[in-house]
Amino acid sequence: MADQNVPPRRPRDDRAWDGRQDPSPDAYREHGPSTAYGPTGHEPGHPPYHQASYPAGPQPGRPQSAYPTVAGPGHDPARRGPRWVGPDGLGGPTGPGGPGLPNLDDDGDPGRRVGRRRALAAIGGTAAVVAGGAALAMTPQVRGLFDLGGDAPIGDATGTTVTDGSSVRPGGQQPSTVRTYTEQNESYMGSRAGAALKRNTPTGGRTFSGPAAAAEATEVTVKTVLAKDPVRHLASRATFGATPKLLADIRRMGIDAWVREQLEPEKIAPSAAELKLSELPTLKLSPQQLRDQRDALNERGAQPERELVDATIARQIWSERQLFEVMVDFWNDFLHVAADFDGGEVYRASFDTDVVRRHALGSYPEMLVAANKHPALLLYLNQNDSRADAVNENLARENLELYSVGVDGGYTEKDVRQAALLQTGRGVNDGTYVFRPERHYLGKVKILGFTHANNSDDPKKADAAIDAYIAYIALHPSTAKYVAQSLATRFVSDTPPKSLVDRLAKTYAANKGMIKPMLMTLFSSSEFWASVGQKVRRPMEYLVATYRTLGVSPQASPAFEQRDSRRTAFAQGLRQVQDKMRELGQYPMGQPTPDGYPDVYVAWTSAGTMVNGWNEAGELIGGRRTQFTYTPPEKLVAKPPATAGAYVDALAQRLVHQKLSARERELILDVAGVPAGTRVDATFDGAVAAVARAILASPQHHLR
Repeated sequence: MADQNVPPRRPRDDRAWDGRQDPSPDAYREHGPSTAYGPTGHEPGHPPYHQASYPAGPQPGRPQSAYPTVAGPGHDPARRGPRWVGPDGLGGPTGPGGPGLPNLDDDGDPGRRVGRRRALAAIGGTAAVVAGGAALAMTPQVRGLFDLGGDAPIGDATGTTVTDGSSVRPGGQQPSTVRTYTEQNESYMGSRAGAALKRNTPTGGRTFSGPAAAAEATEVTVKTVLAKDPVRHLASRATFGATPKLLADIRRMGIDAWVREQLEPEKIAPSAAELKLSELPTLKLSPQQLRDQRDALNERGAQPERELVDATIARQIWSERQLFEVMVDFWNDFLHVAADFDGGEVYRASFDTDVVRRHALGSYPEMLVAANKHPALLLYLNQNDSRADAVNENLARENLELYSVGVDGGYTEKDVRQAALLQTGRGVNDGTYVFRPERHYLGKVKILGFTHANNSDDPKKADAAIDAYIAYIALHPSTAKYVAQSLATRFVSDTPPKSLVDRLAKTYAANKGMIKPMLMTLFSSSEFWASVGQKVRRPMEYLVATYRTLGVSPQASPAFEQRDSRRTAFAQGLRQVQDKMRELGQYPMGQPTPDGYPDVYVAWTSAGTMVNGWNEAGELIGGRRTQFTYTPPEKLVAKPPATAGAYVDALAQRLVHQKLSARERELILDVAGVPAGTRVDATFDGAVAAVARAILASPQHHLR
């Protein structure tokens, strides 16, 4: 019986195997990118899906209505394509247009040698060029997810004879020809911009005795505007952004000691902001309490799934457990469950605590096993609806395609079907995980070399067989490579060297999926230390890094006026940050589909998003979000130099932790409209906010 306590907020179309004929391989063709959609409609700056193969037009045994028309530029009304059907129901396309470029706040002062708009745009243009990207349309491609069904299968599902009630199936095909997702990072990096980035990526390397030894022995040879300072590099990659205090801590402790401390987050005291998370009342409620108090929470305007995102943002900005938070974000993209799904308000916070955070620096096999028994994942991918006589293959497919071996990891469509049969019986009842033996398929299965008789009526044994299968795929060599590739892409380069990926995969296999040894291998590898300037901050990362480098405090400013008696200043401020991230197109757990956000620069090249981020930096410099406390811009540098050029140098050191190039320095001075030798006061003669904002638009702040 489905969980009746989680009423759907959107129409759902959870189709199951209907026992009729499958689409033939000839029915598959490639579609170009369609239009964006998301949990709240079009989100400017949202990354696109690259071209992927999925069935086009009405399929045998499918009603025509299942394939709604998708409108867009150059769209042929006679051509129909599927929309992704999953945890949020039928994905609705929206128009491709987004809001125009936000205002650059040009004051139009005719006395300035170069207008602020032109100077700031030049700085940002430098950031885009240095990153090596080319602008791409920000339009996600929706994809079709097809659940096929039939009579209750019995017996042996491993042979060449189909036993699940269907006839012609593409069971021997590789998933690359019938994939539901193109692997996002790989797809984007196959573009011309990706090829340009790859040419600037160091190749080859070796492992040293530890991170400090690797840092000392590695020479940075790639072209980059970033300072070749290993401490700054480590702070940029292993945290959500360097701060003066963080850099001082690493230099004081040493690289090895700092990394060791970060790998033991339980020993790091919570920050003041983390203690203030008690002001988000739903965070401490269990799923049962959230269910029981649903009406009261609705009356108070509390939204548990949004408070979870608020809390995640607070930790990213203010937690001292920075490497842990980076890894939580990594796993939230890799083993992705969207916050905004039907049931997310009850179960997503528990998934965050009991699955992702519990295992983020532990064992990935244990994380995947735990995820497959958690109500959030079971409801998100419709496993609760799957039974032996009507199999829903969503979770079985994504376990292989996204959460373990990867789409090219060696499995076939037949493996997906058998995995779906094996996993029948798992579901949610009364808010908790249950195994229903009456829904479970009995019969031999074989998936990627895993075989099991699967013939026991004992619920514990049947459930244990599924756990054994999940652990098997989590330790598969293809999973080791896939996790290694993803980790190297996050920490090193959009096109990570094969030498490093192979080394990380070997560490994963040797340590049975433990994460800390992989991170130690990563930080002890020359490829990591040689990759200065090879990663660009995504919109969420840019915003969080801006809060961090400006030293924004979680305490309310004296100018704050309490206008919402139901929520504290801190809670209101975090919600405003989340809303801005949604506007930028990226926020924690925000991707509506199970593949998570792409982690490469060419997926996020959007002039509108970039300018919007600069404007938000201006808001923070001006202290306009009064729910928090800010350092006045004229006090960012303790003892401001008396000349404009020296002041720019000092402000750059304070905000981006290094010097600017001569060209960038000149552009910054153009923002102020003065030459380098001009004497200025602490306010930069009234231009300090504009100068600081321009520095935060530089490549040195966009790169990490």
